[in-house]
Amino acid sequence: MKISENVKRGSVDLLLLTLLKEEDMYGYQLAQELAARSSGRYKLQESSMYPILYRMIDKGLISDRRELVGKRRVRVYYHLEHEGLLYLQQALEDYLSTVGGVLEILGKRIVDNETD
Repeated sequence: MKISENVKRGSVDLLLLTLLKEEDMYGYQLAQELAARSSGRYKLQESSMYPILYRMIDKGLISDRRELVGKRRVRVYYHLEHEGLLYLQQALEDYLSTVGGVLEILGKRIVDNETD
C-alpha cells in the first residue's frame, strides 16, 4: 500500500463530515466533491466509502434519507447530525494539532539538513 493511501484513509471521516456540514449529499456526489476539491488527488471509490458512511450512521454522527429521483430511482442523502458536528470539531482540532507537530519536525529536519 502506498503511503499516500494511508494518509487519505486517516482523513476520510474528517473530509466526509466537512462536506456534509455544508449540505446533505448522496454517495456519488460526495465522491465527486472529494475529487473536484482536491484537484483529482483525493479519489475515493464509492464502494470504499459506503462502509464508512454506514459506520458513521451507526455511531449517530450522520443520518440518511431516501428520495425518489424520477419515477423509479431512489437516491440516499446523508445528513450531518449534531453529534457528527461535535465529532468533526474535535477531529479537526486533533488533525490540525498532529499536522502542526509533523510540520515542526519536518521543518527542523529540513533546516538541519541545510546546515550539514
